[in-house]
Amino acid sequence: MLSKSNPHSLSSHSYLSLLYLFAFILQILQSLPTTLSDLNSDRAALLALRSAVGGRTLLWNTAQQSPCQWAGVECENNDVTVLRLPGVSLSGQLPPNTLGNLTNLRTLSLRFNALSGSLPSDLASCTQLRNLYLQGNHFSGPLPDFLLTLHDLVRLNLAGNNFSGEIPSGFNNLTRLKTLYLENNQFSGSIPEISAPKLAQFNVSFNNLNGSVPKSLDSMPSSAFLGNVLCGKPLDSCPGNTTPAATAGTGGGGNGNVNQTKKKNGLSGGAIAGIVIGSVLGFILILALLIVCCRKKDSKKARSADFGTFKHPETEIPGEKPMEAENGNGYSVASAAVAAMTANGKGESEKEGTKKLVFFGNASRVFDLEDLLRASAEVLGKGTFGTAYKAVLEVGTVVAVKRLKDVTISEMEFREKIDSVGAMDHENLVPLRAYYYSREEKLLVFDYMVMGSLSALLHGNKGAGRTPLNWEIRSGIALGTARAIDYLHSQGPNISHGNIKSSNILLTKSYKAQVSDFGLAHLVGPSSTPNRVAGYRAPEVTDPRRVSQKADVYSFGVLILELLTGKAPTHALLNEEGVDLPRWVQSIVREEWTSEVFDLELLRDQNAEEEMVQLLQLAIDCAAQYPDKRPSMSEVTRRIEELCYSSLPDDPQPDVVKETD
Repeated sequence: MLSKSNPHSLSSHSYLSLLYLFAFILQILQSLPTTLSDLNSDRAALLALRSAVGGRTLLWNTAQQSPCQWAGVECENNDVTVLRLPGVSLSGQLPPNTLGNLTNLRTLSLRFNALSGSLPSDLASCTQLRNLYLQGNHFSGPLPDFLLTLHDLVRLNLAGNNFSGEIPSGFNNLTRLKTLYLENNQFSGSIPEISAPKLAQFNVSFNNLNGSVPKSLDSMPSSAFLGNVLCGKPLDSCPGNTTPAATAGTGGGGNGNVNQTKKKNGLSGGAIAGIVIGSVLGFILILALLIVCCRKKDSKKARSADFGTFKHPETEIPGEKPMEAENGNGYSVASAAVAAMTANGKGESEKEGTKKLVFFGNASRVFDLEDLLRASAEVLGKGTFGTAYKAVLEVGTVVAVKRLKDVTISEMEFREKIDSVGAMDHENLVPLRAYYYSREEKLLVFDYMVMGSLSALLHGNKGAGRTPLNWEIRSGIALGTARAIDYLHSQGPNISHGNIKSSNILLTKSYKAQVSDFGLAHLVGPSSTPNRVAGYRAPEVTDPRRVSQKADVYSFGVLILELLTGKAPTHALLNEEGVDLPRWVQSIVREEWTSEVFDLELLRDQNAEEEMVQLLQLAIDCAAQYPDKRPSMSEVTRRIEELCYSSLPDDPQPDVVKETD
């Protein structure tokens, strides 16, 4: 019986095994279309993103069916989990129903682009998002509520945008949050108590915040709160923290407390009345003295026609010549010039309209010419085209004013050329806000850059308090400058900058490059020949007012060599010889001592040495002897974008906090 039943038993067992195997294969086959469908959905979302904000900058090979092979895209199990597109010139608003379709996204980096508008709400669908890096864009509006629902967030960097409104307290719900960077925005109000248990990196500096630093954040460095109206640890203590003993207790009956106060102070009602009357009389006396002083000061102003308190700088800016000696009347040359301009304005036959500031576009008109002439000012430096001043207006606005010299062209030609300068609009150009034209004086009004020039930053402070310029800062400056010059060249084949040098590269508080003095070479006469910047000038240039775009490329190449080596070109520094940078670098590289070229501050970052060598080679190509051997600025910009941002970490301080969970 056993022998008869065994074959039947074996066949039944085999049948069941086949059934299980078939069901397993069927399950795999059923899941395969879903996986392919998800990947196709991710691909469609990425293509929609490229079409909206990166048409010419995202060079993806769409012939490759899988987006996992595209630059900046990483996948796991056929799902897009990482999208890194830093510094690739994305611009415009992020469209809805694109990023939100990447539902398995864990890292999104769109930093250092030109994206604007608000964040799309469908980003809330990316519930697995751990790292969100959006710094260095133009996003605006209040922080969207959906950010506070992304409970897996570990690092959030929104620095360097235009976000506004109050900082929400909902960050406490993000229990895994370790990094929160909100600096250089327009947040207002007070800082809420943020007690996320793992928060280790925090920064809200340079916003419009006020009040006291919450106790939950008082262990953060003071630099995290600068540029606001804040107090309390780790900043200066808030006023009125301690309560006077006499007013400490206010409970109980009113009469009893008054009597206790009187006894404690030991003052009668008559004594108090005497103090009040004396205080009032003293106040009236002080007020009368102030009125007399102000009248004397006004009469002195009227007699001397001094409409500005221009002062000499305490320290000389490298690359800029200081003002000449004062006239002997206690005022600088600038003050005398402004007085002459005002006096001449009354006797000239010019139309009244020419004695007003002319503003460009939507520039703020919170001041006029009289406000500008009354402004407190100090000399920033004397450059190729004139003298620059920092002017602080009575309303609190700070601007930079350039007083042009040797302008020999007619008024009509001046207005035509300066209008083209005012029309230039790029985030890496110092915008021209307004100008003044009269027979005697020509003034240009620009935004004031708090960090000064690249020249001052590279060569100014060599002491112990110097802030080192690392690879990320220098490569960002190189890229911003390249983009600005590329923009200028794109405006027409005959348009160039003509005076590229490190003292004309100004910096914002976040070290963003802003190129100045563009378009001014065509306004001045031959006596303003920039002899002192011979180290930047291309060999073929004979007339500094006629500089080709290829000559701009040469000057830019020298500028990059200056960034990489820390050395100033010939004659770029006052009273110093400098070096012939292109020739010196080539002599070092020819002997294969490439590392000897770089500034010691750069050699600290050994991980970026390959990118530094590539940028060095690009600078050498730009500074080629013959113009036709030099690349165009568009090619230069593309090459810098490729090398400078390929290996940069998204987190500005990646070694401070290690992501372990």
